[in-house]
Amino acid sequence: MSAPLAGKFQDHYAVLGIDPTADGERLSAAYAKLAEKYHPNNPDTGDREKFDAVNMAYEVLSDPALRKEFDKLKGLDQGEEPKFTGVGFFEALGRENNLRVAVLCVLYDRRRTKPSRPSLSMRQLESTLQATEEELNFALWYLKKRSYVGQDDKSSLLINVEGMDFLETLRPGADVVMPFIKAAPLAVKGDGAPVTVVEPAQEEAAPPPTPVAPKPLEPVQNILRRARARG
Repeated sequence: MSAPLAGKFQDHYAVLGIDPTADGERLSAAYAKLAEKYHPNNPDTGDREKFDAVNMAYEVLSDPALRKEFDKLKGLDQGEEPKFTGVGFFEALGRENNLRVAVLCVLYDRRRTKPSRPSLSMRQLESTLQATEEELNFALWYLKKRSYVGQDDKSSLLINVEGMDFLETLRPGADVVMPFIKAAPLAVKGDGAPVTVVEPAQEEAAPPPTPVAPKPLEPVQNILRRARARG
C-alpha cells in the first residue's frame, strides 16, 4: 500500500488487538492470527475489508518510522510514562492561586497609579514579582482565559474590568500578595522602560582636623621682668 496513513482514520492497535507498548514479536503474532482468520480464501471467517485493515495495521506498525508517525497522530508518547507530582502538587495549588492574585494586584495598581499607561510588559512584570517565567506564563494563561487580563496593541499586559471586579470582591490581604513582590523592584521611566534603582551614595566622613603645633613657652626671666616693670 502506497499511502497507509491516508484516508479514513484507523486505530491500528485496536485492529490488531494489541496495546501501544507491544513489541515486534507480539505484533507479528497478532497479525498472523488475524490475517489467517480474515483471509478471503477462508470459507468460514474470510472478510476482504477486515483483511485489508489488518494488512494496513501491520504495514504501519512494523515500520518504525510509520509507527512513530502514527503514535504522534494518536497522541502517544512511548518515551515518557505519566507521573504525578505528589505532595508538591497540593502545595503548588495554593501558591499558584496566590500568584494569580498578586499579578492582578500589580496590574490593578499600575492602572490606578498610571491611568495613561496602564499596561506592563512581561519583562516589567518579571522584574516586580518573585516567580519563574513558567509560573508567570501559567498564571497569565488562566487570567486571560477568565478575561481578567488583556493585552494592548504592543502585547503588554493590563487588567480588565472583570479582573478589577474580582479583586475588589476578593479583597486579598498583604500577607497573600507581598511574599511575591520583590524587595527592590525596578523603577519605571516616563516612557515605560524599566531602570535599576540606584541607592543614594553615602556622604564621605569629614577628614580629621590638622593638629596645630603648640606655641613655644616664653622664658621665665621675661615674665618676671614685665611684672617688675608694672610694679
